[in-house]
Amino acid sequence: MTLRLTSAPVSGIKKRSSTARTHPSPFAAHARRKPTSSGAGVKGAASDWGVDDPLPDQGSSQYISETAPVQNVVQAIQYIRTGMFDELPARAGMNSTRIAEVLNLRRSLPPLASVAHVHTLLDAPTQVEREIVELVQSGRVRRLIVPGRGGDAAGLGDCLVLAEEWEELVRGNPALGASVKEKFLDILSRIGTSSAISQSVFTPDEYRALIRAGFLVSSSAFTQGSLSIASLPNLPQTTSTPSASRSESTPIRGKPIQSDAQARSATLFLSLPNTGTYLRLLGAGRAHLLTLLRRSSSAEAPLSLLKDRWDGAVETEKSFHMAKRARGEFAGVLPGKTKKWKDLYGMQFRWVLEEALGAGLVELFETGSVGPGVRCL
Repeated sequence: MTLRLTSAPVSGIKKRSSTARTHPSPFAAHARRKPTSSGAGVKGAASDWGVDDPLPDQGSSQYISETAPVQNVVQAIQYIRTGMFDELPARAGMNSTRIAEVLNLRRSLPPLASVAHVHTLLDAPTQVEREIVELVQSGRVRRLIVPGRGGDAAGLGDCLVLAEEWEELVRGNPALGASVKEKFLDILSRIGTSSAISQSVFTPDEYRALIRAGFLVSSSAFTQGSLSIASLPNLPQTTSTPSASRSESTPIRGKPIQSDAQARSATLFLSLPNTGTYLRLLGAGRAHLLTLLRRSSSAEAPLSLLKDRWDGAVETEKSFHMAKRARGEFAGVLPGKTKKWKDLYGMQFRWVLEEALGAGLVELFETGSVGPGVRCL
């Protein structure tokens, strides 16, 4: 039997013992935590600070006026007219009937711009008001006063409209005859800055047609407040019957027979078709914005967070949302399921924010950390 010799005993190679002690870690005494729990805690603390805690206030913000692409009142009116709604998304989540309803309502709204909105965009009160007066006196812009909608900044009754757009609406209305259109436009050019017209300048058929078309409103619809009869323009009167003309114009002891109540009932106010729909939609947008802002306990929130609340948790065309849709995962609700599209027909967030700022319902301030902040007043 042969003896097999190896070099292991003399090679100097030794197997390390499994009982060898290692140096302890310097972090061994610290408590161990799961990374997921610590990350969630940091995220939750940041979100709580942004939603519930008061934001740092470093003074008033000029974000809106500095970023608005307008230089004068006419540009501001055009900007307000075209920026009220967002474009219809490709994946709207609405059937064809609802899409047609949204587009038809947008098309039917009058070309109005509130004075408060114009002041927000330009942020130069004296200069803006002087420019508005000059444009109204020159006939390029008409100032439409809607009685009963509030006369302060938060009111909805002080609006501006370009004279050329008003004329286009009158000429394009199929419910009015050619003679009525020409007469009405002629009177508009002669009444100056007044918003009231005496009923006597039209025949009964003419003013009824204009009321049905939405270009005139009877003062009998406004039961509160007094009307300035002396401010009515001095226009030639149209007499329907000799007896009616004699009874209205025959004076008794130097005073007309017509009482103040009869004079008020005979006063017509200028209007535009679907003005009521426009004002109701504007009021609903303001109210919804304040509701979203009051979700925070301090009634204030960063501008970006408030915009996310306004738009809702909708899916977008961003790459990560598209990847989720491709994998069949949830990427957000469709726009048609949000209040922005169900009740407000896609009203743009910045547009309604500018309206609320001009009306004095909210204020914008600098935070210094998370961008501009919005506070409810």
